Amino acid sequence: MSRADRVAGRLKDVDVLLVTEPANLRYVSGFTGSNGFAVVGPQIRRFVTDFRYVEQAKVEVPDFDREQGPQELLAAVGEGLDGVKRLGFDDAHLSVRAHKRLGELLPPHVELVPAAGVVEEVRAVKEPGEILRIGAAAALVDEIYAWLLEFGLVGRTERDVAVALEHEMRLRGASGPSFDSIVASAEHGALPHATPRDVAIAPDTLVTLDIGAVLDGYCSDCTRTWATGASVPDELLEIYALTLRAQVTSLDAVRPGPLGREIDAVARDIIDAAGHAEHFGHGLGHGVGLVTHEAPRLARSGAAPLVAGNVVTVEPGVYLPGVGGVRIEDLVVVTETGRNVLSKTTKELLAVE
Repeated sequence: MSRADRVAGRLKDVDVLLVTEPANLRYVSGFTGSNGFAVVGPQIRRFVTDFRYVEQAKVEVPDFDREQGPQELLAAVGEGLDGVKRLGFDDAHLSVRAHKRLGELLPPHVELVPAAGVVEEVRAVKEPGEILRIGAAAALVDEIYAWLLEFGLVGRTERDVAVALEHEMRLRGASGPSFDSIVASAEHGALPHATPRDVAIAPDTLVTLDIGAVLDGYCSDCTRTWATGASVPDELLEIYALTLRAQVTSLDAVRPGPLGREIDAVARDIIDAAGHAEHFGHGLGHGVGLVTHEAPRLARSGAAPLVAGNVVTVEPGVYLPGVGGVRIEDLVVVTETGRNVLSKTTKELLAVE
């Protein structure tokens, strides 16, 4: 069964689905360009793009009826909707302006119905080929961590390290980072999504490195926290040990069946019991695939059960304002019987010069 067939099989309360969000469009149709849409239903496989991508679409979208649309692509949505009464749209991504314009352009008999999340639900269960691609992207990040051990940290600025590692991943085949790399040393590590600074990394502290690569269209995501000497303050060493214990314990709980929030609670209970409830403010993890953050969620809001084929991160963190922080993250495939950890870089606290 094709991806479009699986999406069409999940449609409820709508006749067809308008797919516009780039990652969803790529997933359903194969299109990698920047301007296009698809209409998917039980009997409809329609793809529209502009002049720039007509030839590209011939190669990438062979299983859809392809059309070249007008300059305003939305003007073409209403064509070919005979018999369609309810058109689903992605209310999580379609702008208010685009929704208003779409309503003006559709035939009077077609009702716009919010239908966000349909494609994402299908995307959350990865095909074997997708898992291979994500695994290759994870292996590339492991290579970058091995390279960083040789490259060194002390005396280099956070920004220089981030620029260098992103350049190196491109040299090794990545199309780019899957997100802006995080290099956060000393007290800057207390910011979960810190931006690398033009500040030299000092000895005898901790450095949080959060790195992902895009390879063959798929993302990876892995965080390690390293020491820059043998005299790291005890307070930082203690939260490293705590974070590692929470990470390993919650990682062992990953398998088909538990809700995302139940896996999140495993790590959160350990960190809370150690007196750091207020220092772990983000979710335990998230899905990874065509984009870095997708379904399912391992968080307090994670209401969906894990199933075989999910690819998720497990990344608890403890962040002490003005002192520093620790995050440890693995990329994990949920299997029929448990989980397979894709991230192979050691979680032992390494001392890097």
